[in-house]
Amino acid sequence: MGISIGMVGLGAFGSGFVKLFARHPLVDRIGLCDREPDRMQRFAEDPDLQGRFAPKDAYASLDGICESDLDALVIMTQPWLHAPQCVQAMEAGKHVYSAVPILSVPDSQEILGWVDRLVETCRRTGQYYMLGETTYYRPQTMFCRHKAAEGAFGDFVYAEGEYFHDVDAGCNLRRVQASRLSSRAGEEWRALQKPYRARGCQGGPMHYPTHSTSGPISVMGVPATKATCYGFRNRTGDPYFANNAISNEVALFEMANGASMRICEFREVARAMSETFRVYGTKGSYREGGWETNHRDDADSAKPLELRKCTMDEMRDPLPEDVAEAWRDTSDGTVAYGGHGGSHAYLVHEFVDAVAHTRQPAINVWQAARYMAAGVTAHQSALKDGERLDVPDWGEPPG
Repeated sequence: MGISIGMVGLGAFGSGFVKLFARHPLVDRIGLCDREPDRMQRFAEDPDLQGRFAPKDAYASLDGICESDLDALVIMTQPWLHAPQCVQAMEAGKHVYSAVPILSVPDSQEILGWVDRLVETCRRTGQYYMLGETTYYRPQTMFCRHKAAEGAFGDFVYAEGEYFHDVDAGCNLRRVQASRLSSRAGEEWRALQKPYRARGCQGGPMHYPTHSTSGPISVMGVPATKATCYGFRNRTGDPYFANNAISNEVALFEMANGASMRICEFREVARAMSETFRVYGTKGSYREGGWETNHRDDADSAKPLELRKCTMDEMRDPLPEDVAEAWRDTSDGTVAYGGHGGSHAYLVHEFVDAVAHTRQPAINVWQAARYMAAGVTAHQSALKDGERLDVPDWGEPPG
């Protein structure tokens, strides 16, 4: 017998996950929740949901779906709602999957406060939390974690991650913002922003750091302990940056293993979008799809440096055969991995499998906290002209 999943938030992003969850072989039942009923109606006759979605499992509010008997909820709502809604769902006895980021508000301390509350709620309720961070399941990251487990990096020396996403490049952030603010939740957010403005709170790109921090941190397997960061402030009066005057941030971190890590989060830069990371060790290194090794185990064993280019298929972990088959495209026979480097399928499978087999998911709240706290602390440093700050850490899952 499989599990039941409730999808909360069926906008442009959330609706893209409905079929992935509905077709997973361990999911028997799907619930749908959105404040705008027409978003649910379009799934009512979808063949992929037949036998798994019934009209009684349509909900117009989070309160309503939290009162259901569904096993878990997938929170795909607006980013300023994520953490409070996840806490509410766990208090109601639901496991939760949250879209990124953990929370998006202009106040750094409020974000860290909600991280602390999420960790406490997971500990107290025993419910699982998983952050849907796409970089974690990009092929490059999976490959590097395997290399790290083999000890192929040797001692970690240095890592760097970057997310260059200009406001007008690729997925246009102006249009994303306009779309979010046009919803009912967006109308509420306009009012909620006023107290932050009155207090002079300034956010920045490091408040959404997980695309750049999760790769290096998950590969090295240790948290950041110290952060220093500098920011570039918008100089054109661009209204997009009105409440986030810092448009680009560069941070340097000291890691718990003695390595250093550099992270860039840019929203105002003339270059193509880039979401990547590099990890360097005493024995092996990864960068730009290539694995380099000197085969050194001791002072006398080094060999000429060997560089091997890797394909995406080679770096990607295989999915269980029944899961891959459920997501296979009948038109060409390929597996529908989904967006963000094919990470969507892995995120869905990891959460469903964790709930079905009662285990902590890979990107549990303790791991997610490390990715988020590094960036938020870096932003606090940038607001203090690069002051060196301690990065909070919540440790490991119990047991």
